Amino acid sequence: MGTVHKLKIARRGKYATLLDPALWEYIDLVNDWFPPEIAELPIAEQRSVYDAMCRAFHQGYPKGVSASGGIIAADAGHAIPIRYYRMAGKPVRAVIVYYHGGGFVLGGLDSHDDICAEICAGTGFDVVSADYRLAPEHPHPAAFDDALTVFEWAAVTTDLPIVLVGESAGGNLAAAVAHASRRHLRRAVGQVLIYPGLGGDESAGSYVEHAEAPLLTLRDIAFYRTIRAAPAQSPDDPTFSPLKDNDFSGLPPTVIITAQCDPLSSDGETYRDRIVAAGGRAWWYEEPRLVHSFLRARKSVQRAGEAFVCTLAAIAAVAVLGKNDEALISPTRGEIGRLPLRSGAQELRKREHFPGSARFIITCSGNGAR
Repeated sequence: MGTVHKLKIARRGKYATLLDPALWEYIDLVNDWFPPEIAELPIAEQRSVYDAMCRAFHQGYPKGVSASGGIIAADAGHAIPIRYYRMAGKPVRAVIVYYHGGGFVLGGLDSHDDICAEICAGTGFDVVSADYRLAPEHPHPAAFDDALTVFEWAAVTTDLPIVLVGESAGGNLAAAVAHASRRHLRRAVGQVLIYPGLGGDESAGSYVEHAEAPLLTLRDIAFYRTIRAAPAQSPDDPTFSPLKDNDFSGLPPTVIITAQCDPLSSDGETYRDRIVAAGGRAWWYEEPRLVHSFLRARKSVQRAGEAFVCTLAAIAAVAVLGKNDEALISPTRGEIGRLPLRSGAQELRKREHFPGSARFIITCSGNGAR
């Protein structure tokens, strides 16, 4: 083992053995494209590098998936681009409104294009991807306003159930939209949040244990939060940080999927607990030995691929649970039956019900959930 390699391993700290070699290959590849020091570059250059990285990771479309572009006219007078995905040969049972990640600063319709296409194929649901405005040109609440507008557009253009799905920053937006629209006549039937940042307590839990995790650190979180914030941004604004809301009642069935080695993971547990305490139904699934942004590793890292299967199953499950359809879900027994997933996806295994609450333990792809 050479000196350079030894130094590289030493810099990995406790994660050197905690994370699988295949995941480290993914992490190193991301860092080659988008190294931590890139934060010192102008935002335009950061976006250019990020977009190039996303193109390099693009996996193409599954067979049968097509996409078309569109524009939603916002009340403020600007246009919100969207991309609409559809799976051929399947009856459409629901529509997903998807919000991409990127720290509210990076990303767009192309950055998560293949992920949306695979979600469409894996669930059979239509997917609407929202190209919300980015900071710093458009500080909060611009992204939230656009996210809500896209949901409201979907609510008036389809009679199908709507599921909110968001990754990272997009998970924040999905949750904020769920809170804002919970009294809507056409509220979402469910939400699935993938390693979301919800504004949790940064002095405890994963924020401390994994403050220096690969691919996302506590410093990164602070950096993007500062860019996103408007002047005199209130720390208690639930449209900025959904965990700052004082009312968690009336929310749709919710699944939060986080990575163990991610400072944001504790937000999933806290959000789950608050929904359940308010009488709602929520599940938190922490994927062991994975890091933030693991969806991009779904083709190269087995553990990430299994987590993606779990994500597909969660989307399908909340869509049905939100409709109170007992054909697939029996709340009294806490079981979810076979879900129509493609690409060899595993079915969800038997669930264990918590008596006296609306929580279930979801066991997916052989790993435990909470």
